[in-house]
Amino acid sequence: MSQAPREHYIAAPGGDVCWFEWGQRSDNAPTILLIHATGFHGRLWDQVVAALPAGAHVIAPDQPGHGRSFRPASLIDWTANAAAMLPLIDHFAGTPIVACGHSGGGYMLGWLAAQRPAAFRHLILVDPTIFDPALYLSPGQPVPDPGEHPVARRRNAWDSAQAMFARFAERLPYSAWQPDVLADYCRHGLLPAPSGEGYELACPPTLEASVYQGAQRNDPFGWLATLTVPTSVIRARTGERDGPLDFSISPTWPDLGKAIGAVRDEQWSEYSHFIPMEAPSRLADLIAEEI
Repeated sequence: MSQAPREHYIAAPGGDVCWFEWGQRSDNAPTILLIHATGFHGRLWDQVVAALPAGAHVIAPDQPGHGRSFRPASLIDWTANAAAMLPLIDHFAGTPIVACGHSGGGYMLGWLAAQRPAAFRHLILVDPTIFDPALYLSPGQPVPDPGEHPVARRRNAWDSAQAMFARFAERLPYSAWQPDVLADYCRHGLLPAPSGEGYELACPPTLEASVYQGAQRNDPFGWLATLTVPTSVIRARTGERDGPLDFSISPTWPDLGKAIGAVRDEQWSEYSHFIPMEAPSRLADLIAEEI
């Protein structure tokens, strides 16, 4: 499927959520929902969408603080971020949804399905940021300043998407991505700078950092226990992490699939955490199986 998507906005708590749509909603087929990872945007799914069957109806939102959606002051509260997506889910009430969420988008998708189980036919959680239960902090732990996280120091000023692509193309983890996916990330991941000169990241580094600072403060195991939608869990390679920015291995708790009774629990060990960026066609084939 190769047509350009249509861009929409829907009102949500905190502001407007931007979402993209390919194809047409149908009474005879499910809608495919794609939720991106932290720091990215809905158009990062373009190559997955291109590999889906012709005529598929696909929607892909920008999470709060990402892309063209509203920007809250912080993204530390993952449940609040997910709640901003409920109006989009409700907009498609009556149409069964087959949904795929990557990384933090997988966490968000699971929470949405726990709130709206009747809306979903199947979930595909791609290396979701759901950790070993022992790693979550008890409520009331102090929240560190997002500015202290290394992600907050990401380069935020760019002359063009082409310049961004040229800088990233030879550097890990981006050099392992499909080139077209990296081009989509750069092309749609920049917005004109307020100064009128050059461009800035559509997800500001300090906002992205606030997501990471909330990672161990958003224990999912309460709502996971209520999840009833058939779910597939896809995990990347495992190993010892080399610091907070090591995305070469999976952050997902290896026993997650067993804990939630997943109908499919697979490790795609040839890939890093960035499965949708490295294997968009394989992931599209998996989604197509469920529609």
